[in-house]
Amino acid sequence: MSPRMSPTPRPASRAGGGPRTAVPPGAPDPPGGTAAPAAAPRAKSAPRAGRRTEGAWGWLFVSPMVIILGLFLVLPILMALWVSLLHWDGQSNPFSGQTQFAGLDNYRALLTRNGLDRTLFATSLRNNFYYVLLTVPLQTILALTLALIVNQRMLRGRSALRTAFFFPSVTSSIAVSTVFLFLFQGSGAVNTVLSWIGVRGPNWFNDSRGVLSLLLGGLGIVDTGHPTGALADHSFMGLSWFEWLSGPSVAMCTIILLAVWTTSGTFMLIFLAALQDIPRELEEAAAIEGVSRFQMLRHVILPALRPVLFLVLTLGLIGTWQVFDQVYVMGQGAPGNTTLTPAFLSYSSAFDDADFGQGAAIAFILLTLILTMTAVQRFLFRERTPRTRRTR
Repeated sequence: MSPRMSPTPRPASRAGGGPRTAVPPGAPDPPGGTAAPAAAPRAKSAPRAGRRTEGAWGWLFVSPMVIILGLFLVLPILMALWVSLLHWDGQSNPFSGQTQFAGLDNYRALLTRNGLDRTLFATSLRNNFYYVLLTVPLQTILALTLALIVNQRMLRGRSALRTAFFFPSVTSSIAVSTVFLFLFQGSGAVNTVLSWIGVRGPNWFNDSRGVLSLLLGGLGIVDTGHPTGALADHSFMGLSWFEWLSGPSVAMCTIILLAVWTTSGTFMLIFLAALQDIPRELEEAAAIEGVSRFQMLRHVILPALRPVLFLVLTLGLIGTWQVFDQVYVMGQGAPGNTTLTPAFLSYSSAFDDADFGQGAAIAFILLTLILTMTAVQRFLFRERTPRTRRTR
C-alpha cells in the first residue's frame, strides 16, 4: 500500500491580490479578514432621454387645457389688470397708447380719497358683508339639515323629497327673482299671510331701514333718527359707525331669503354624497355605545364631513361675494343703495358711467378680498395633527 499523502493546502489570494496561507478550520481570520463577496451590480437608472420623452408627452396631453385657460382666463385677467390702471371710457383701444394712464388713482379713489366713489364702495362692502354673514351660515345649516333628512334609510319618498329640495337650484335665478318680487310687494302674498295673524308687513323692497338698527331702536338703546356719541362721531371709509352697524336693510333681507332658498339644494346634494360615503359600521359602533343623535352628529358625522364642509363654505363664500343677478333684477341698489354690492357697482361704474378703469379696480379689490377670506377659512379648517413630544 502506497503511503497516504497529506492534502496540500491551496494557495489563496488576498483582497488586494497577494498570496494567502491556509488557515486551519476553527481558527480566527487573520488581520484583514477574508475577501468580501462581490457587491451585486446596481440597477441601472432610467435613462434621462426616457424621462424627457415622458414629460414631453405629459405636456402634450395637457396643452389643450393650458392653452384654453391661458386664452380665456389668464389673458383676460391680465388685460383687466391693465385696464384698472387707466382712465378708459370703452371707446378706444386700451392697448394703443391713446388712453390716459392713471396708475393707482382708481384704487386711491375707492380706498383712501374722500368722495362719492369711496362712499359708494364702502356702502357696497357693508351690504355685501351682511349678505355673506347671514347667507353662508343659513344655507349651510339648511343644506346639512335637508341632507340628514333625505339620508334616512327608513324614510319613504326620499327621491321625491330630493327632487323637491333641489328644484329651486336648477330654476333660472332671473325667474325666481321675478317671482319673489310679486311675493314680497306691498300687497303680495307674504304680507297677506302676515295679516292673517295680525302682523302688518313692511313694504319689503322699498324699506331701507337696517334690521339691527330697528331692533336697537325698538329696545330704546339707540335713537335711529338722530344717533349720538361714538356711533355718529367716528367714521370709516366715509360711513359712520352707526351706518356700518345698522345691519342689512329690509330689502336686503328678502334677497338673503332668496339666496338661501335657491342654493341650499345644490349644497344638500354635496352633503348627501358625503353622508353616504361614511362607513355604516362607524355609525353602528357608535349606536352600540349608546350615543345620542346629537353626539352622533357632533363626534361622528361632522368630523367625517370636515373636507366637504370646507368645500361648501368656500363655494358659498365665493358665490355670495359675487352676487349680481338677484341685485340687478330686484333692486339695482335701491332703496337708498342698501342693496348695492361690489359686483353690481363694478358693472354700473363700467357700463353706466363709462368708467371701465374704476370698474376693473373694484373687481380686483373684490378678487383680493375673496382670496384673503378663502385663505383664512383654509387656515381655520386645516387638519390639526397632535405634536409628538421629544424624548431625551
